[in-house]
Amino acid sequence: MCATCGCEGDGKATLLNLQTGHAANLAAIGADEREHVHVHADGTRHVHSHAHDHADEHHSHPHDGGRGHGATLDIQARILAKNDALAARNRAWLAGREILALNLVSAPGSGKTTLLERTIATLAGELPHYVIEGDQATANDGERIRAAGAPVVQVNTGNGCHLDAEMVRRGLAELKPAPGSIVLIENVGNLVCPALFDLGERAKVAIFSVTEGEDKPLKYPHMFRAAALVLLNKIDLLAHLDFAPAEALGNVRRVNPDAEIIEVSARTGAGLPAWLEWMRSQAAAARRFSIA
Repeated sequence: MCATCGCEGDGKATLLNLQTGHAANLAAIGADEREHVHVHADGTRHVHSHAHDHADEHHSHPHDGGRGHGATLDIQARILAKNDALAARNRAWLAGREILALNLVSAPGSGKTTLLERTIATLAGELPHYVIEGDQATANDGERIRAAGAPVVQVNTGNGCHLDAEMVRRGLAELKPAPGSIVLIENVGNLVCPALFDLGERAKVAIFSVTEGEDKPLKYPHMFRAAALVLLNKIDLLAHLDFAPAEALGNVRRVNPDAEIIEVSARTGAGLPAWLEWMRSQAAAARRFSIA
């Protein structure tokens, strides 16, 4: 269950290794949580939850007029705590191998996959890189990434609106990234829920495009606040749009004064050197601050 929107997925999350063809079913964190509603003779409704992987979990019976908010918040807290623990393991595993992991987040249509394709082509021969590709359905983007030259696993979340730390752990186990490499995680297109779910990455990179409106950072402040880097994409379209870059970037700084900002065009390559240099600096930092 997502702590923000309440999505529970449809139990059909899958992983596909596009190099080997190996496929596996995945269970999103929280898939084992259950909410049960009991209606008593006097009309009172009790909501309680079960966490089948925790032997010591208790049942919650909030008397809240039938809304079950107490039980829902309890489930959300457990899910996020479990995810954070798994993310910490991922982070330690990556740090021990001096691997840089970046979590790329955006709304649908921002140009994440096109930017990844161009990034992969430019990095070829310089740094080994791998991709975990997240979508609700299809392996279309994963196939694009594989054609661009990077090893990739496709994670389909079904009805789920974000990747979680367990999905990334399984993806890393399939990819087996080399020490000192870069793992690029393309999250599901959504600017709400991925802000809450730590995957074990070193940094979140938020991407939004000039076709989305200058107020995007103000509408989704939690995501832009969580990002270490913001990429303003599709600047090649500025001549054809009524879009004020200075206003958009000012809104980013209002939400997150510490975020670095780079203007790019995945289509023309404008701004790409600055993006790649930022990645190189992050990769060097991952090596410098790795754990023994």
